[in-house]
Amino acid sequence: MPVPSREWHLVACPVGEPAPSDFALVTTAVPDPGPGQVLVRNDHLSVDPAMRGRMSPDVPGVRPFELGRAMEGRAVGTVVASRCRQVPAGTTVVHRLGWREYALLEAADVRAVDTRVAPAPAWLGVLGTPGLTAWAGLTEIAPVRPGDVVLVSAAAGAVGSVAGQLARRLGAGTVIGSAGGPWKARRLVERYRFDAAIDHRAGDLAGRLAEAAPEGVDVYFDNVGGDHLEAALAAMNPGGRIALCGAISVYNATEPPPGPSNLPLAITKRLTLRGMHVGDHEHLAADYVRRAADWLRDGTLIADETVTDGIGGAVDAFLAMMRGDTVGKTLVRLAGGPSGPRTPGAASAG
Repeated sequence: MPVPSREWHLVACPVGEPAPSDFALVTTAVPDPGPGQVLVRNDHLSVDPAMRGRMSPDVPGVRPFELGRAMEGRAVGTVVASRCRQVPAGTTVVHRLGWREYALLEAADVRAVDTRVAPAPAWLGVLGTPGLTAWAGLTEIAPVRPGDVVLVSAAAGAVGSVAGQLARRLGAGTVIGSAGGPWKARRLVERYRFDAAIDHRAGDLAGRLAEAAPEGVDVYFDNVGGDHLEAALAAMNPGGRIALCGAISVYNATEPPPGPSNLPLAITKRLTLRGMHVGDHEHLAADYVRRAADWLRDGTLIADETVTDGIGGAVDAFLAMMRGDTVGKTLVRLAGGPSGPRTPGAASAG
C-alpha cells in the first residue's frame, strides 16, 4: 500500500535571503517499490549550503530545484521494502532524495553503509561528503606540506571543523580558523585544537589574520569567498595554495559580487587557486573512510552535529545554518526524539 510521506517543496525562488514562505510542506503518497527498487524511510536529512544554489534558476553549472516538486538532498535511512536482492529490507543506506520522510529509489541509486563503523548520521557528515571534501581539498587541491601555516574559513562548520583537524594530521605546523562569534572562535581552539581562531564578526579581518599568521599563510581552505578570500590573498606566502571549496558569503547576493580587489597578488606571489567539486574525488573515499573511522574511534577526530528533530523543522534548520547559527554538521532527525534544535556541547559522531 502507498505510504503517506511529508516532503518539502520549493514554491518560489528566493531573492536574497530565503524566507519560510519560499517553501511548503506537502503530504504525498509513496508507492510500493517495483522491480529493482527500494523504499527507504529517511532517518536523518543532510542540510547543506550548496542547496542555496539550487534554489536559484540561473546559477551556472547547477541544476535547480523544480518549483512545486520535492527538494533533494543527501539522507541516510533504512530500507523498509525492497525488490532488489542485493539491498534487502533493514539495510542502512545513503542517497540523494532527502527533504522527505520516505523515498522510492532505484537500488542502484543507494549506497549501503555500515553502522558498526560509525553511527548512521556520521555517513552524512565526517564520513560522508563534508569529510571527503576536507580530505580532498587538503591532499589533492591544496596539498598540505610539513610545517605549513593553514587557514580555514567557516571553520566551525561541517567541512571546516574537519579540515582544520585533518590539516594538523597532515603535518601542518600552524592551523588558524575563522568563525562567526566568540563562542565559535573559542570552540575552534578548545575543542578542535586549532592554534588560533579569528572571530570575523569582530571586524578588521585582515588585521586579525596578520596577527594570527605573522609569517604568512601557505594553504587556505576557502569556504566563504568575499572578504575572506581577499584577506587570505594578502596574507599568502609565495607559492601558496588555495582550495576554493565554497563562497557562502555571496550565496544570497542579489547582484554579482565584486571580485577580490587584490587578485593580482595571485600573479606576483605565484599562487595556485583551484576550484573543487567533491564528486571528482570519489576515488579517495574508501581510503579516507577507513582512516577517519579509526580517528573517530580513538577520539583524535571530533565531529559535531547540530540536530533539529522532525521534518517540519527542516527549513528552519537550513535558514539557521545559512545565518551561521549552527556548528558542525547540520542535520534533521526524523526517527523520533524531542522536538526543537539541539546544538552540541560535546556531541560526537564517533
